[in-house]
Amino acid sequence: MLVLQLLNSVSGYSLNAWGVIPRRIESLPGILFAPWLHGGWLHLLGNLSGLLVLGALTLVESRRDFVKASVFILLGSGLLVWLFGREGIHVGASGWLFGLWSLLLARAWFRRSWLDLLLAVLVLFLHGGWVFGLLPQHGVSFEYHLAGTLCGGLYAAWRYSPRQRRQQGG
Repeated sequence: MLVLQLLNSVSGYSLNAWGVIPRRIESLPGILFAPWLHGGWLHLLGNLSGLLVLGALTLVESRRDFVKASVFILLGSGLLVWLFGREGIHVGASGWLFGLWSLLLARAWFRRSWLDLLLAVLVLFLHGGWVFGLLPQHGVSFEYHLAGTLCGGLYAAWRYSPRQRRQQGG
């Protein structure tokens, strides 16, 4: 992300054309590229710091689960933004962040282990104010925030449902 941001800023943010532009067929590849592009250095640093914290907390479960959840959140939130987002170019990793945020909260709800509850309390303490990021704001893709939150919660509901636990023997 840092290398892309450097290239993007040197090019006058021309790479952001690869973001998600809702309902434009030619923008579908943006679902893959948008999370890696940012509107500026502060945007990147804000997302990167959250990604490091929430990514590390998600990795407490397992690396494999982190990757599966991340892929689901990235693809799902990008597709939802492409389908339902406001006009404009949507870039940034905030959908991924909000997805990991809701995954950690939902995991505590579904599993109710002491570790998951402790992690959820930590997430709420560190990032509880993110709930306001789900509200419409000018110049911010709150659609990515909402879509990521939904995808993280859906992943947790599927992954940690009683039926899934029985199938996995745990």
